[in-house]
Amino acid sequence: MLVVSRERQSFHDDCFANFHSYVRAGDCLVLNNTRVFPARLRGRRNTESGAVIEVFLLRARDAGESVWDVLVKPSKRLRAGDRLIFNESFRADVLSRGDFGEHVVRFLAEEPIRDLLERLGETPLPPYIRRPPVPGDRERYQTVFAKKEGSIAAPTAGLHFTQETIEQCRGAGATIAYVTLHVGLGTFAPLRQADLTQIRLHEEYFEITEENARILKQAQRLLCVGTTGVRTIETALLRGGLRGMSGETNLFIYPGFRFRGTGALLTNFHLPQSSLLMLVCAFAGTELTLAAYRQAVTERYRFFSYGDCMLIV
Repeated sequence: MLVVSRERQSFHDDCFANFHSYVRAGDCLVLNNTRVFPARLRGRRNTESGAVIEVFLLRARDAGESVWDVLVKPSKRLRAGDRLIFNESFRADVLSRGDFGEHVVRFLAEEPIRDLLERLGETPLPPYIRRPPVPGDRERYQTVFAKKEGSIAAPTAGLHFTQETIEQCRGAGATIAYVTLHVGLGTFAPLRQADLTQIRLHEEYFEITEENARILKQAQRLLCVGTTGVRTIETALLRGGLRGMSGETNLFIYPGFRFRGTGALLTNFHLPQSSLLMLVCAFAGTELTLAAYRQAVTERYRFFSYGDCMLIV
């Protein structure tokens, strides 16, 4: 764990086992309790003997969960009107296509989609994990506090935690609040424009319950575990304050943003040209962030979802 001090404009190496020593009385640990669902399907295009195709479910567009936004690979030849076949009783019609592999499909099935995903879907492991998913990934690629299903990727800063770590934080005087933000394209899609003011992220569902809002409001400092927690907290504050609410957010945080609630942040190391790195630069300052990243590279920190972490205080 790389520990970055905004006040001292410095950083030093430590271990995550010591995370609780940076927690102080009056802190509230903000944890995203979203749960990853088996969002990847494999099928064929148009006929049982057609080209193999991978469908990555993003989010349902209707209450009955028959129409979904998806990513399709390969997508170059796929057109509206094509049919995707997963088995003899589970199919999908392509309704429209986007510019970057994004499509809208309508599933045709005799069972609820969620039941079929539990049986046929695969855990959506990060693309750099170069092996097929195994049954154990359904629990390993979850935080220990995962509860509300809806994400296509784990809120990765939370993967470092065990129940023991959480109890150590309580022992240091912290409270725990759970928020929900279902990780989707708004979190991990690459930024494709140089002008940050023109970028609009995909919307993602978020929720804060009344009970957790009360815990958040009583805290002296909000220590957010992950960028999704930051975006949830800051979205709520932009919409009138820390109270029970739910809805969609496409909040894009980049340098110049005024943080209203986040007091400290635990996060992993992120890809260039990502909204996640922009958020970290906004919180810690671009120069300090890039210097910290250079230190991480020098010291051979592991990057990305299953990698090491950085605590910014």
